[in-house]
Amino acid sequence: MPPADLSSPTFVIVMGVSGCGKTTIAELVAAEIGGRFLEGDAFHPPANKAKMGSGIPLTDEDRRPWFDTLVAESRTVIDQGVSPVLACSALKQRYRDYLVENFARHRLVYLKGSYELIKGRMDAREHEYMTSTLLKSQFDTLEEPAEGPAVLVLPIEEPPDTLVRRILAWLRQS
Repeated sequence: MPPADLSSPTFVIVMGVSGCGKTTIAELVAAEIGGRFLEGDAFHPPANKAKMGSGIPLTDEDRRPWFDTLVAESRTVIDQGVSPVLACSALKQRYRDYLVENFARHRLVYLKGSYELIKGRMDAREHEYMTSTLLKSQFDTLEEPAEGPAVLVLPIEEPPDTLVRRILAWLRQS
């Protein structure tokens, strides 16, 4: 299938707690729109990964340099005329505001699921540092975004291909 190009480069963030499917969905969306997939976790500095690997949640101070890197990488992609599709937890509203504040066109996809469903998924997978032991802290931190013109909320109980189709339709009309 040819890429479903957007009318102009758009910063797309696929967000939610760990284990909700951000990476899978963001990779598929990036491929469909001819965008560039950015795995937020890949940009964590080693100290953040070590902290999380020890079961210690990150602080806002830990996250700030990581967010700066995510913004810079996304800006580089936009400046190349391509839509960055970032998989990033972005759990708090102020984090999301910071990520998008300097991007004229941005869209947020929130993958929403229950603690029980996501914990089951996490317990069944391998991850470099994020385990289900940190999931509770993520749900405690999560400030769910409200659906609106620039925000799409999707239930993760739907299969990935259905979620991607819904995201593509929404991006084309927004």
